[in-house]
Amino acid sequence: MKFVFISDTHSLHDQIKVPAGDVLVHAGDFSMRGTLPEVSAFLDWFAAQPHRYKVLVAGNHDFLAEREPGIFRALLPDSVIYLENSGVEIEGLRFWGSPITPWFFDWAFNRHRGADIRPYWEAIPSGTDVLITHGPPYGILDEVLRDPRPVGCRDLLYRIQEIRPRMHVFGHIHEGYGQLERDGTMFINAASVDVRYKPVNLPVVWES
Repeated sequence: MKFVFISDTHSLHDQIKVPAGDVLVHAGDFSMRGTLPEVSAFLDWFAAQPHRYKVLVAGNHDFLAEREPGIFRALLPDSVIYLENSGVEIEGLRFWGSPITPWFFDWAFNRHRGADIRPYWEAIPSGTDVLITHGPPYGILDEVLRDPRPVGCRDLLYRIQEIRPRMHVFGHIHEGYGQLERDGTMFINAASVDVRYKPVNLPVVWES
């Protein structure tokens, strides 16, 4: 099965050349401010992609998904699988997706580090094959230019070390774009834009 991973398209989706594949995954921040017109335009584009399966999580910019969940879910096309602290099985592979990120200036789906955010990661089932979160785990493809210290989530890293998914896909930290294999898990930061919000990063393709 051929996977195509993108993230952080920030309403620039029509400038992204998406390769063919079986599963297209978007790891959140498909909009800039999460407005209804932005979200509608993205979902129309996403649903029109030819991939057999299209899997989506929201990100910290996608306010409509958190503030007006009923409206957001009514917009979702039937062909789009939306995961919000939930899972789905696709051709024998178990996916789990979450939009949650550590607190940062009160954006969408922000939770404080520690006791507030930990239950979301503890809910990730053992046996998950493909984990999709908007943000990275601590110390993995998560450094920002203004500060070299890792900004990812420690509790997310601890849970990944417990369940060891085959893949962990995320975005959020644009500077962290790339891939890294560690302890049997392939970590993929699929951010499509760079730190200046230019759509210069290619979609990541992975074949199983």
